[in-house]
Amino acid sequence: MDLRIRSLDHLDARAIALPHGTEVVTRVDRMVPSTERRIPQGTIGRVSRTSGDDVDVTIVGIGVVRYARSELSPRRVGQALFAQRRADAWEALQPCIVLDATVGSRAWGLADEASDEDHRGVFALPFSWGLGLVAPPEDLVSADGSATYWAAGKAIRQALRADPNTLEMLFLPNARAVDPMGEWLLEARDAFVSVEIYGTFGRYALGQLRRLEQGLRLAEHRAVVLDWLRAEPELTLDMVAAKLAAVSMRAAPTEADRIHQAKEYVKQLYRSLFDQGLLPSNEFSSLVRFAREGAADLDLPRELRPKNAYNLLRLLATATRWLREGEPVFEMEGAFRERLLAIKRGLVPLAEVLAEADAMTPDLELAKRESKLPKRPDIARADSLLRRIGEELARRWMNQEEGPFGRHAPPAPEVVWNE
Repeated sequence: MDLRIRSLDHLDARAIALPHGTEVVTRVDRMVPSTERRIPQGTIGRVSRTSGDDVDVTIVGIGVVRYARSELSPRRVGQALFAQRRADAWEALQPCIVLDATVGSRAWGLADEASDEDHRGVFALPFSWGLGLVAPPEDLVSADGSATYWAAGKAIRQALRADPNTLEMLFLPNARAVDPMGEWLLEARDAFVSVEIYGTFGRYALGQLRRLEQGLRLAEHRAVVLDWLRAEPELTLDMVAAKLAAVSMRAAPTEADRIHQAKEYVKQLYRSLFDQGLLPSNEFSSLVRFAREGAADLDLPRELRPKNAYNLLRLLATATRWLREGEPVFEMEGAFRERLLAIKRGLVPLAEVLAEADAMTPDLELAKRESKLPKRPDIARADSLLRRIGEELARRWMNQEEGPFGRHAPPAPEVVWNE
């Protein structure tokens, strides 16, 4: 029995919409005019943008390449099913959105000419969608990934955990209710605020910055290894490991342990490049060939891009101010705003960003100790809000009122045998 939306059995993997971030496989050879480089059929990439029938695909080591939709297939069968379910849910439940906010750099005062307009919000499930065997969706996501909406119950639970994305969505000045249920969410948003934002905003940001620091060291080692192999392709795996152990700052009990760690890192490097479709085989010899022929344009890993670093500093500043003043301010101002923009543009070394994060830590800790915010969110008020929404959905459905929660509600998913 298939407890999912009908009509998934005969999907055409070459025709369904590809959500932002989907891993795809190219079905044709493609030349990149700027470099005269051939991208062979079967290359793996990730969808970064869609516009009509055009799909921009990010390929590691090459960059963004445009394909027609018919020239791409999802890398895995499950991705095709997921994409279809997501598209069906978006089409059916978009009229059920009750709260909408513009988020991201445009809400933070950090947008530039290349910034997208991203939206987050809340939708409510029509009463009939929660009655059957089919588990209803808890997320609505547009195909390009620019808009995400959470089911009311999920949004409330996330807010109780002080999830930064959810709290920002609720407290942004541009948050707009498009239904009375959305107004109830905005009226009750103070119930979700507590000192817990210290951990979810502040400590989370510090933890992620430490991961950036570690990732930067790994990326630097990657460049060093590829440079060595480009200059001396006769090097063996053991020889590269010994050279890397000599320059690595990673602690180890003995020299033998240092060499073993370095060797495991080199193995991890060529396995990762193989998984990304950049190496023809999962072997050291493929890494040597890649260093000679294809490594010159290898990009930094996604997690090391300046956008991630500047956003984590923003989270630290937001948490500190909210803890101290009791009210959130999401739009960055003055010299700190200019500094964040410089980081976003890649003008500030990551090491400096990490040092700034360290310098902000004592202020965050002090703000937590002195904060007048409650220690815990008001779960009784949150529970009453969720029940009120559920009762309202039942009332509109039973009375068959006008609108997407009554007479014009989208039909609930059907249960079908998957034969």
